[in-house]
Amino acid sequence: MPGLLKKPNGGAENAELKSSLDFTRTRADQITVFLVEILGSMKFLFCCILMFTLWICWNLHFFPSLKPFDPFPFPILEMTVSLFAIILSVSVLINQNRQGKIEKIQRQVEFEVNVRAEDEVTKILNMLHEIHQKMGLNSKEDKELEEMKETIDIKQIHQAIDEQETGQPPLDKG
Repeated sequence: MPGLLKKPNGGAENAELKSSLDFTRTRADQITVFLVEILGSMKFLFCCILMFTLWICWNLHFFPSLKPFDPFPFPILEMTVSLFAIILSVSVLINQNRQGKIEKIQRQVEFEVNVRAEDEVTKILNMLHEIHQKMGLNSKEDKELEEMKETIDIKQIHQAIDEQETGQPPLDKG
């Protein structure tokens, strides 16, 4: 299981799961993360507001020493902002896709850890029940305990998930 290391004495130690979930490995992912971190900051918002304000003031001739280069209705500013909006929206979509991949991996790791924990709990319950019986303690038949001692059928869980995602039962691979 990625992220869990067995110690020599048998204990489990949580290693850096984040390192196995790190998606900033390709150049494209690094650029996307960089763009989203810059474009999604308050500093950038304030810089844009300041730049647009200066642009408009300059071109409305509020600064007499500066000659307007983009008179009202500011066609160059409009085109620049439109192009910037395209770049920004595509960056957001790329980041959402990236986040979706990371979340999917996190769900898979969480599922595998939960299944492993369930197996361990089931084994502990079986061992405790055996100890209880060997000690000759009077134990009545407990249906709930017997259900808890049953192992989980992972194939059945995956089949149920596949049915839920596709809306139809998967083909039998046997």
